[in-house]
Amino acid sequence: MKILVLEDNTTLAKVIKQGLEKENYKVDLFSDGNEALLSIVNGYSAYILDINVPSLDGISILKDIRDYNENIPVIIISSNHELEKIKSSYEYGCNDYLKKPFFIYELVQKLNNLCTNKNKSIQFSKECQYNINENILYDNNEKIILTKKEILLLELFGKNINKVISYHEIEEYVWEGAFTNLDNIRSLIKKLRKKLPPNSIKIVSSIGYTLSEDVQYN
Repeated sequence: MKILVLEDNTTLAKVIKQGLEKENYKVDLFSDGNEALLSIVNGYSAYILDINVPSLDGISILKDIRDYNENIPVIIISSNHELEKIKSSYEYGCNDYLKKPFFIYELVQKLNNLCTNKNKSIQFSKECQYNINENILYDNNEKIILTKKEILLLELFGKNINKVISYHEIEEYVWEGAFTNLDNIRSLIKKLRKKLPPNSIKIVSSIGYTLSEDVQYN
């Protein structure tokens, strides 16, 4: 999973980065609000935003993130303990507000809780299921080899239960913000379908893909 961290204190930013990388997160650091804003669509699984940073504050970026996606976890970190700032952060949709100074362990645990899918598996059939937290596909108790992009795509389906995933969302999450085209997305879907029961992934014309209504989440 890739995390965007906006923090203009260089020392703290490095400590956060090191703490998250130990948990196998990929981390992109930003110290400038405008630069972070331009990058919010680059396939991040979560955002950690300081409020008081150069050019554009974290709460303003939070508003844009929520316009872009209502579900991606956002943690606000700030030395500002004013109640109005805290209230504004929650009103605009942050998932948690962490006051400085804090233990990196605390930040990591909050992020883990927000990024861990509450469902443990996607049940495609009696024989075929995907373990979300282990990133393993089982068919008749045998492990099926998945590519990184196939794992990210199944992870995206797991985060969006009973929803249609648009081509744009797939590009941002699975290609992690890098440009791709519709042919590449279709090719990925085709390869993944071969590893799943028939009709597990359904196309929604001109929009994207969704999982079959027969698929269950456990």
